[in-house]
Amino acid sequence: MKPKQTALPLTAIPLHNGWEFRQAGDDEGKWMPVSQFPTNVHLDLIHNKIIPDPYIAKNEVEVQWVGEQSWVYKTSFELSALSSQQKAVIVFDGLDTHATVFLNGRKIIQTEDMFIPERVDVTGDVQMLSENELEIVFDSTYLIGKKLVEAHPKHKYGCWNGDPSRLAGWDWGPALLTCGPWRPISLELYSSRIEDLVFMTQVDESLKWAEVAAKCKIEGDATKVKFEMSLDGKEVTCQTVQVVKGLASAVFRTQKPELWYPARYGKQPLYTLQATLMDLGDALDIKKKHFGLRRAEVIQRQLDDAAGTTFYFQINNIPIFCGGGNWIPADSFIPNIDPRRYRDWIKLGVEGGFLNTLPLLYGGNADTESAHDEFLDLVKREATANVERLRHHPCIVIWAGNNEDYQYRETERLEYDRGDLDPDNWLKSNFPARYIYEKILADVTRDLVPDTYYHFGSPFGGKDTTDPTIGDIHQWNVWHGNQERYQAWDKLCGRFVTEFGMEAFPSVKTIDSYLLNGEEDPERHAQSSTVDFHNKALGGERRLATYLIENITYSHSPFDYYVYCTQLMQSECLATAFRLWKREWKGPGREHCGGALVWQINDCWPTQSWSIVDYYLRPKLAYYTIKREMADVTINMKRSVEKVPADDYTRAYIKEIHKVQLFGTNLFLQDRKYFVRVQAWDLKAREAISFESPRDPMQFKRNRSTEITEYTLGDGKHEARTVIAAYLLDPADGSTVARSVNWPEPLKYVEFPKPKSLRMEIISTAKGNVIELEAEVPVKGIALEISHDEGDPVLLKDNCVDLFPGETLQIGVNGLATGEEHRITMKYLKAAVNEWKS
Repeated sequence: MKPKQTALPLTAIPLHNGWEFRQAGDDEGKWMPVSQFPTNVHLDLIHNKIIPDPYIAKNEVEVQWVGEQSWVYKTSFELSALSSQQKAVIVFDGLDTHATVFLNGRKIIQTEDMFIPERVDVTGDVQMLSENELEIVFDSTYLIGKKLVEAHPKHKYGCWNGDPSRLAGWDWGPALLTCGPWRPISLELYSSRIEDLVFMTQVDESLKWAEVAAKCKIEGDATKVKFEMSLDGKEVTCQTVQVVKGLASAVFRTQKPELWYPARYGKQPLYTLQATLMDLGDALDIKKKHFGLRRAEVIQRQLDDAAGTTFYFQINNIPIFCGGGNWIPADSFIPNIDPRRYRDWIKLGVEGGFLNTLPLLYGGNADTESAHDEFLDLVKREATANVERLRHHPCIVIWAGNNEDYQYRETERLEYDRGDLDPDNWLKSNFPARYIYEKILADVTRDLVPDTYYHFGSPFGGKDTTDPTIGDIHQWNVWHGNQERYQAWDKLCGRFVTEFGMEAFPSVKTIDSYLLNGEEDPERHAQSSTVDFHNKALGGERRLATYLIENITYSHSPFDYYVYCTQLMQSECLATAFRLWKREWKGPGREHCGGALVWQINDCWPTQSWSIVDYYLRPKLAYYTIKREMADVTINMKRSVEKVPADDYTRAYIKEIHKVQLFGTNLFLQDRKYFVRVQAWDLKAREAISFESPRDPMQFKRNRSTEITEYTLGDGKHEARTVIAAYLLDPADGSTVARSVNWPEPLKYVEFPKPKSLRMEIISTAKGNVIELEAEVPVKGIALEISHDEGDPVLLKDNCVDLFPGETLQIGVNGLATGEEHRITMKYLKAAVNEWKS
């Protein structure tokens, strides 16, 4: 009997070089080099100067033909040797989307889903010591989709979506029908390999111990797997186990685990689990994954003092008020986003106090017998592939089956009997997609991530998707729907608000970037066709004008002042939502609102949208106001008006009683005591108004809001000119812990006094340079912008601040030296637009 040959370790050869492309069917056309790899056809056509940049001006229209053509990509590679024990497998991490792949002229695979990785055994197809040609034909997904629609005329198509860049008409991005090898391609040579490294984690309720159950699925004849668990490079535990019927498993139990916490609540330590596939003492393959140990729950229980149930996250036994935002693809061309850009986005989110979420979105309908099973199988494969890819991330605490599909069902009055629990019946209804959300995806998540909550959709919960008492809601009655005033956000609350928003223009620099002639472009004004073209929201110009005219005295000229007004209005709107909904986080049994996620954090191209940070990572003013509202400790106010008639028989003699409710929030996990100080100012008289503050320090209980007091302003004669400032002061040293300034609303009625002495100075402190601001009258919405060279950014720690007389406000700044005040441009809200024109 011959001794067993020593197996060779897995070798992965990236197939990233030598790629060329051209339009399919054009045999006379020249092959052109790709711009990068991975890539897509638009990036490569721009690189070869075949099409203009679709992000500039209205070039998006000029490139629509690209998505209606087929394209061919090819490269070649050599393989010097392949042992008798080895396989050769080409791994496609992602092909967008309908692709036919040929190796040396033979078709090896055909794909129809950009999110499903594919592996093809080409052991019998590769040639040794000569070139192997790999060719991929990408057909037009748009045309394939149109033909599918024609083939099934009886099906009701309400909306037709595809991949993130193929959304023809979504209201925050361009319609760019991409195709191409958008994720890496590699050639693997091996005799045995680890197909997957899977593990389940369990943290005991006591938080004193945790268990990790690890499992490897093995391809090949290798006999052992060594599991190693480490933290910060130091081994925690280790086991070597036998492979039995292609599986190897081990269970680790650790005492006093280092727990993963969301930002604000603790650190984010990541353990490493490494699996090494062994045979005859040799390592053949290694897989490793980083993970966090945490106990994550979605708490849905009856409220003590209100209808319905709670909906909030509890991490490591800590109830969490989630303040954050929705993420969209950071570029319409995904290969454009490198790891550094992702890190910059994450850094902005952390510094802004956001807790980000990772939604999984699936959509589609199928109604024909011939395509039915095939489509459902495709959905299951896609869901399985992506849950397996992402499930080890500790930040994923919920999986959602769809976005607004149940809401769409209600709009179209599709059939839905919640009491019918027979999945076969769902497929026979005119809402067969229910089978995807409540059967396929529910089964996939139950089998693959049983320890993470699965939500059928977002929004979803109560009697319908607008029920504020159960589950989550998307609150679009500001901007969309009834177009409510944003001052009424407290009446529009839900148990968890997963979408709400307000549009604003991006930085003027961002607008200049998409105008053909930048600052000199004749289209550089608010009502130009090019500027309007870069707002994809239906009726966006009209809706934005509605909220501006209701709240702020503004003008389209000068243009930078108009842009400032849109951003100030957005910041007021969104800050009000966070402020009033966080007030509803009232402690155990009274968690009336468990979170607010603004739509949206980012942009995928230079545009006017709901984002709070634009495409070039330039924060809008709302970024800073939300950051302040989501601080650990806040103090805030809400004005109200009560109209009292003199008797039951008059409408002429009405007394208006104006009140201000004062409240605070402490998100720390310990009770805190602070002095409360309140001041007021008469804008017209330009003088302080006597206001009584509580004498003793007040206790703010941990992880909840606290009602402080209520003030009556007066009889309706002077309250519209009264500005109020509230402060929380540290009893130990009198320093300001939190502050807020409350103005009469709407702001367009306010007669803002013009400051005679508005001091702005850069000074050096022990904690770094700060910009100091002082004024002798209240000033609304001071926005600072600092000139700098590209690649030499200046970071402001805060912006869009209100000034109150008698205080010196400091804003931290990086990249600005003392004496460089000339680099700062200041804007603030004024009573008359002509003050800006002068």
